[in-house]
Amino acid sequence: MTINRANVSAIAEDLYVWLPPKRGWGLANCGLLASETTALWIDTPYDPSLAGEFLAASRRLLPTGVDIDRVVVTHANGDHLWGAGVLPDAEVIATREALEHIHWEPTPQQQHALLANSDPDSPLGGYLREHFGRFDWSTTEPVHPDTVFTGELELKVGRYPVQITSLPAAHTGGDLMVHLPHQRAVFTGDVIFSSTPEQPGDHPSHWAGPLENIIGACEQALATGAEIFVPGHGPVLDRDGVREHIGYLAYVRERAHALHAAGIPALDAARRVIAEQRHPELGLPERLVLTVAAEYRHLDGSELPGVLDAMGQVALVARELAEDATRIPHPRSGRN
Repeated sequence: MTINRANVSAIAEDLYVWLPPKRGWGLANCGLLASETTALWIDTPYDPSLAGEFLAASRRLLPTGVDIDRVVVTHANGDHLWGAGVLPDAEVIATREALEHIHWEPTPQQQHALLANSDPDSPLGGYLREHFGRFDWSTTEPVHPDTVFTGELELKVGRYPVQITSLPAAHTGGDLMVHLPHQRAVFTGDVIFSSTPEQPGDHPSHWAGPLENIIGACEQALATGAEIFVPGHGPVLDRDGVREHIGYLAYVRERAHALHAAGIPALDAARRVIAEQRHPELGLPERLVLTVAAEYRHLDGSELPGVLDAMGQVALVARELAEDATRIPHPRSGRN
């Protein structure tokens, strides 16, 4: 996949965002804050090829002699972290809690081997190849943050302040948000997966939760007074767009709690929420399996499963949805 230069655009003074040309797993938004003396990335693309394209586009926007010397990572999922390897001399900044998530996820080369060796006819193998086969981590080394923090951290990029705040467990156990007061912008990471009528997005996938914390993080972003919100995935939002996303999260939370109280297992609860089709414009509804399961863990105290076990359930539901979409209804079945 090649990044079109048009996808790197200015959204405020000396602030640029790369919005991937399509939606889907692993295609995260990235930011560039430039100045006359230094520059900062906020998140990175998933593999070296995409990261190299974003790096080339970034350098075209910088004054001669200025390079990106710091990378702030909103959380430790590989699609926001692993591209930092194209900037080997840059300081990588993350929360201290993000270190645990790095150890929980497969390494880039483990993930590459998993895709290469998985059975394409199995639900998990087929799903991984369909949604992650576009990426190449065969030469990607693990990225380890150089600076970790808890609470708040303030930086300067030239004359621009950068306020970084760690969040309670939300999308993962090590999220942060980046507030740029001068630009009146916030990068939320995967606390928000956005969608608009003009640019439909995908359902969020949350690993940690609870949803109450994710809603709280969205409200915290609004409390900065910012007008521009760059989510981890999907189009840039205004304040009303963030409020609409809070409404989505509140709906999923209410349904998960009601179904848990009714004794419905987590996987079946996710199937029921998907079947309600409250947001048919959103892609990848099978990702609700992850979000509902995370909420259930906070309600019943169950343990976080392994990545492959969790993704296996996602893949199973995706196959069920695909089979259901292609099934021809019987004339007397009452289905339409």
